[in-house]
Amino acid sequence: MKGRAGRPPLWSYWIVLPSFVVIWALTAWLLQSPLLPTPLSVLQTLAEESASGQLWHHLGATLGRVCVAFTLAMLLGTAIGIVMGRSQTTNALFDPLLVLLLNLPALVTIILMYVWFGLVEVAAVMAVVINKVPNVAVTVREGARSLDHRLEEMATVYQFTRWQRLRDVWVPQLFPYLMAATRGGLALIWKIVLVVELLGRSSGVGFQLHMAFQVFDVAAILAYSLAFIAVVQVIELAILQPLERRSSRWRQPEAAHA
Repeated sequence: MKGRAGRPPLWSYWIVLPSFVVIWALTAWLLQSPLLPTPLSVLQTLAEESASGQLWHHLGATLGRVCVAFTLAMLLGTAIGIVMGRSQTTNALFDPLLVLLLNLPALVTIILMYVWFGLVEVAAVMAVVINKVPNVAVTVREGARSLDHRLEEMATVYQFTRWQRLRDVWVPQLFPYLMAATRGGLALIWKIVLVVELLGRSSGVGFQLHMAFQVFDVAAILAYSLAFIAVVQVIELAILQPLERRSSRWRQPEAAHA
């Protein structure tokens, strides 16, 4: 039995998550090892980091990098995807490069950016953007290829400007693809930003995880991970799911006319 949009029902979370915490607490109590702190110890560390301001400082740094990298990747990837989807010549020329970038490991890109540009913020953001742009471009390219030619002809008849054509013809049809790129993009960017911070930044959640790892502070590692997961979930519930519902409304008229 599944909830809305194929998601598991809400009650499953109220059973599985508390059960996980209970099993974790019992295991930690039995082992009595610093390598597996109790949930209470993790919450205590989280409260201490929050009270000192360190948690908010490093979460803010990570969120800032995510926002900048995500915005740049979506803008560049969308533009590239539309051009490649609408032009066979452009697609033939740049598809091999796109395939190459899609298969380039994220770690290699991060290292190269730091080697070429130094341990600076620009290199960190560029590494994330380069890793994400190909994924966005591929998704949007498929949407650009599926644009309804009848709507294009109507726009030509009514002499739409380029802005009107983009706003009233392309964006509504591309919206589901943009949403797919957005969800996949954020999921990927979160992970890459942590690696970028771990390898070459002096702030952010990834940096704090690295520092905690150096002294085997598992409570701090889990505390920052918990805060990170909470932020991701807030963005998912407050921004992405409402946008996804809007995307579904665009699909419904298409299904009705199919």
